[in-house]
Amino acid sequence: MIQLKNLNVKLPGFSLQQINISIEQGEFFTLLGPTGAGKSVVLESAIGIIPITNGRVIINNKDVTNLPSEKRGMGIVYQDFALFPHLTVYENITYGLRYHRINGKEPGKNLTFIIKRLSLEHLLKRSIANLSGGEKQRVALARALAVDPSVLLLDEPLSALDPNFREEIREIIKNLHIETGITVLMVTHDFTEAHFLANNTAVINNGKIEQTGSISEVFHHPTTPFVAEFVGMKNIFPATFNKNTAQINNLVIHTNTNSNGSNMHIAIRPENIHISKTKESANKPNLFEGTVSRILNQGFYCDVAIKTKGIKFASIVPTNVIMNLKLTPNQKINMWFDPDNVHAF
Repeated sequence: MIQLKNLNVKLPGFSLQQINISIEQGEFFTLLGPTGAGKSVVLESAIGIIPITNGRVIINNKDVTNLPSEKRGMGIVYQDFALFPHLTVYENITYGLRYHRINGKEPGKNLTFIIKRLSLEHLLKRSIANLSGGEKQRVALARALAVDPSVLLLDEPLSALDPNFREEIREIIKNLHIETGITVLMVTHDFTEAHFLANNTAVINNGKIEQTGSISEVFHHPTTPFVAEFVGMKNIFPATFNKNTAQINNLVIHTNTNSNGSNMHIAIRPENIHISKTKESANKPNLFEGTVSRILNQGFYCDVAIKTKGIKFASIVPTNVIMNLKLTPNQKINMWFDPDNVHAF
């Protein structure tokens, strides 16, 4: 397991503030956030590359805060691979073994399994320069795992790969985690990766943790406007609440939240906003007439912007529905959404 307790780091122009993360033994945990939020700084502080101002790093109930990187029982994989170009694949994989003796034990007991599992046997004598992006990332994974780490740190390991290699490496990472049971902390800005690989996550913004919880909880029940926007809710508005209604300017929206107050927000996922040229039912609680202001074709779906009572909503609609409706900008339409899909915070 790994615990980061009240971690603070001060760098020129940036700081981490009170970072608290607890990851159970064998768990796959993601740290989500946009570029520049501090994700990589958290990893490099945990492994000891960047010194912390205060706080503690605990690995398997042992305080490793003051230990050098090679004695913390961690392995790290960077997005740019960070391989040695003058060494062969095998020399890269085994490079760290001499530096990672833990409690007098020689690492590398799983070396043969790792090389075979990552399909690197036929590449061991090859130069790094002659590898594809996917092959380089497999070598980087093998090098990190070769030292038998208690915790594997992954610094956006998929972001530098093209889509085909990205899917391959994502599958490999998931299977390795299942087969080895290693504890993993991965940073990424891609929520799709988090959904596929992890059970729990934390969202970081400008050096502070905004929310921690299960992937499902963070995705469906964000607690701040930043997290709501980051997970793709798009329709985020400050609102005044009166029991089960929320008012945005002159628009009254029905919710299933019994709240009162003005310093609150609502958020609605764009896929939960439906459109039609006819009023499906006058009994729908959140049925509004609006005007299509923009349609962006994204292939299988379209991003549709709709204005109603001066407020712009974003909807995601399958392209075939747009074609069947013969929808064009400036058309009058009806939009509706269920009160269950109105998230209040």
